[in-house]
Amino acid sequence: MASELRPLILVRGFGGADVSDEQASPYQGFNDGTVYGNRRGENYIYEGFVLRALKSPTHPYQDATNVVGFYSNSVDAPPVPSDIDPDLLEGTVVLDPSVEARVLANGVAGTIWIYRYYDLRPRALERYGQGLARLVELIERSAARHGEEFRGVDIVAHSMGGLVTREGVLAIDAAEKGSAERKVHRIVTLGTPHRGISFQRTPDWLLRVLPKVNDAGDELASFTPDSTRFLDWNDVFDTRRILTVVGTDFRSYSIGVTTALNRLSNLFDEGNMVYNRSDGLVKQASAQLPDAPRTFVHKCHGGRDSLVTSREAYEIAMRFFHGTHRVSLSLEDAKITRGGDWFGRSEFYFGVSIKPRYVDFELFHQSVEAQNCYGPFHEKDLSDDLPALADELRKPLAEYGDRTTGWAGPDRLIWEGWVDGRVKPEQVYGLVFRADFYLGERDSFGIGFSDNVVYRKQYYIQAFPGATPQIFVHTGERYLAGPEALTQEQLQQRAGTGARDEIQAAQPVAGSPGYWTFDIGGTGFSGRFRIGIVPEA
Repeated sequence: MASELRPLILVRGFGGADVSDEQASPYQGFNDGTVYGNRRGENYIYEGFVLRALKSPTHPYQDATNVVGFYSNSVDAPPVPSDIDPDLLEGTVVLDPSVEARVLANGVAGTIWIYRYYDLRPRALERYGQGLARLVELIERSAARHGEEFRGVDIVAHSMGGLVTREGVLAIDAAEKGSAERKVHRIVTLGTPHRGISFQRTPDWLLRVLPKVNDAGDELASFTPDSTRFLDWNDVFDTRRILTVVGTDFRSYSIGVTTALNRLSNLFDEGNMVYNRSDGLVKQASAQLPDAPRTFVHKCHGGRDSLVTSREAYEIAMRFFHGTHRVSLSLEDAKITRGGDWFGRSEFYFGVSIKPRYVDFELFHQSVEAQNCYGPFHEKDLSDDLPALADELRKPLAEYGDRTTGWAGPDRLIWEGWVDGRVKPEQVYGLVFRADFYLGERDSFGIGFSDNVVYRKQYYIQAFPGATPQIFVHTGERYLAGPEALTQEQLQQRAGTGARDEIQAAQPVAGSPGYWTFDIGGTGFSGRFRIGIVPEA
């Protein structure tokens, strides 16, 4: 399996004015995990991104941390005989020949690398981008020396690390036009402020007066919400190959002042401070890119059980890099049959959360607490003409208003994600997800309640994407695992075709292979949804 894996580069986030602690950390925070009390096995201790990757039975990586050194000043090649080209052994980002010979004896496939950009000088995004481009070059040339096919690198970047990655991709393209998409396969960003930080407008005079802050001035300037530098991705890289992971748990972030500032910034966007819509530091609207896939996770920006230290980051990234199928969920038809009282002014909000079976984490999360449900809707069939998300995300964050709670894409796209059909528990047939559907209502005039629940129900979606693909939707777990688990053939015999059936056979969409529709319904709401499970190219 390791030979099928691409090299994986991990890029940390902003280190602050004093980065001495970051320079002393060998794995740059990617070795930090989280313990979940009162759980067992896989769901109990998440040991951190690096160790989990090294221990994985399905995607086993090899640690290549010491193969490359990063230096503030240029170093000479060591006086040791080596068959490595001398230009790879001298400079500020260089190979170590003895470690390279040992660690890369079998090539670069399935290796994991830490990009230590804080060891470089000066502290500037352009410099960090050049260093990342150099690291990718070293990996590619090592592959060539071992007679390996180089299929590009994968990158996981936390926070400002995503901006560093952008500058690296731009630097790769500048050195060889059109090469970025060959040298970089896919990118996952975790809470990256692609469009800036809503309250970050540091005055130039402050950067000049404070010495330590001045060192980080270029980094701080990159967070400005007025910039449209994020649009430069489109010139050199297909943003469909960038998965933006968006945090929503602002309440758990340990730096309370940033949460307060995000709430204050909302006053200028929507005229009130009701919503925060951030991970505690980065606005949900900033952590996304136009036309790039995205997913929400209910985690905060940093610290314990955060975007970088929770299992969600690892699991979502591995599925994006190695998934065999792309899964999508869209709304076809809907009908609200209660709510909308005669007094006040009702607004409806719709959301879904998706969790795979046997692993206690979410692939996608929407909720009242996360403040990220789709809406507001006023029509009882959810047919309101919401702003196109991609168009809204092309605007600078500083532009008035935040209208990024529209559908994730055309045709009322709710969610898209990736799954690996080769990896599934032995106790269950097919791939199984739980989808939690929610519809809420609030009175924007303040006369009625602001937290009415119109509809909430869980469904279990069981997919068989093999030679004869089929999807079944369950109202409970009874027939999914254990002594009563049913095979695909048995499910076909037992299933009905309506929302009230205990097992519902999803209906194929004519002329669209890989797509099915299914119905949900109950008191207050009914809907028809389209699910797609399409093999990755």
